[in-house]
Amino acid sequence: MSIKTSITGGERHHLYFQEDLDFDPKNAFLELLSPNEFSVAKATTRDGVIEKLVVEIPQEVMDDIAVAWIKTRKLQGAVGGPVGKEFGSPDCPWE
Repeated sequence: MSIKTSITGGERHHLYFQEDLDFDPKNAFLELLSPNEFSVAKATTRDGVIEKLVVEIPQEVMDDIAVAWIKTRKLQGAVGGPVGKEFGSPDCPWE
């Protein structure tokens, strides 16, 4: 059995883990809502294999997704932010 564990979501997007109750999540899933606000392009080879997938996402939506991902994965140190229980870290006991 699996469940969706939300990372962030809004009117135009939902970022989540699809978790199997027996395993740690390995991949994240991104649902883009109101598709008229997004554009998607894909390139395929002659045998139908997708070479690349390009998704245009508004900046404010990407900002929300990026910040939530960094907090969820505790990557603040990788982008010069606080680590541990410092103020602004997800491990901080104070908001």
